[in-house]
Amino acid sequence: MTEYRENTLDVDTYLGLRERVGWKKLTRAQAQKAIDNSLYIVTAYIDGEPAGMGRIVGDGAVICYVQDLIVVPNTQHNGVGSTILGMLKEYVAGITADGTEMMFDLMCAKGRETFYTGHGFIARPTEKLGPGMIQYIDKRNM
Repeated sequence: MTEYRENTLDVDTYLGLRERVGWKKLTRAQAQKAIDNSLYIVTAYIDGEPAGMGRIVGDGAVICYVQDLIVVPNTQHNGVGSTILGMLKEYVAGITADGTEMMFDLMCAKGRETFYTGHGFIARPTEKLGPGMIQYIDKRNM
């Protein structure tokens, strides 16, 4: 049975899910701050075991980002990611003020573009939108 819980993610589950998909390690303090500063979090459990999660970060007025959409490999392709993404989108739609428009953005992992375009996202660059960009601020060796 798959269960989806809202805003209950704990540090150990978050770090464990990140590890299971091979993402960069975070300190416990980083992980806790990420959780605390999220606008909304959905965690999926299959038979009581964490199977995936996603969270929304942003200002809640002009822009919201899908962050850390994770589905562990042995549970992929059964709708967990789509359900989480749908719940995240529904949350953002619910906080978008009447008469306004909210940008709903993400940066996807390489090879996952088709999943997101299948859910209505537009791959950049386009004729009007430039490419996404990133920069890391690295203080690990200071």
